[in-house]
Amino acid sequence: MLNATYEPLGVVSSRRAIVLVLAAKAEPVDVTDDVVHAETLAMAVPVVVRLTRYVRVPYPVSVPLSRRAVFTRDGQTCVYCGSSATSIDHVVPRSRGGTHTWDNVVAACRRCNHTKADRSLAELGWVLDQPPGAPSGAAWRLLGHRTVDPRWRTWLGMPDSVSA
Repeated sequence: MLNATYEPLGVVSSRRAIVLVLAAKAEPVDVTDDVVHAETLAMAVPVVVRLTRYVRVPYPVSVPLSRRAVFTRDGQTCVYCGSSATSIDHVVPRSRGGTHTWDNVVAACRRCNHTKADRSLAELGWVLDQPPGAPSGAAWRLLGHRTVDPRWRTWLGMPDSVSA
């Protein structure tokens, strides 16, 4: 669902989108080939709707930290060796004062997580390609770790080849 200014607001069900369109509170921007039939009308099911009036909505400041979201941010791969990630690791170990925050948690494979244990990257001579951080953008704010419907990419400002 888009605001009147075409700013992404949230995800609503097809049923809710149809009700908003029928109540003239929203207009369809993109539709599917599916058609919903009523006694006196037939309507294409909207995929993206735009509200007819502007709504001011305060957004949460950050994306909630979860195991699934860390895996999604890091592309399901170990940040240390590039193999398939199976666990999360604290870059600065919690036993050494590391925090459980976006800038200290990464996806890791079992081997690397076990090898690193409670040591720092400097002790092992390991270097991260890029420092971890909180994900940002409309897609993360609205969808978090969920998959993105390809038809929404244009409205979320995402290229076709990138996932949330």
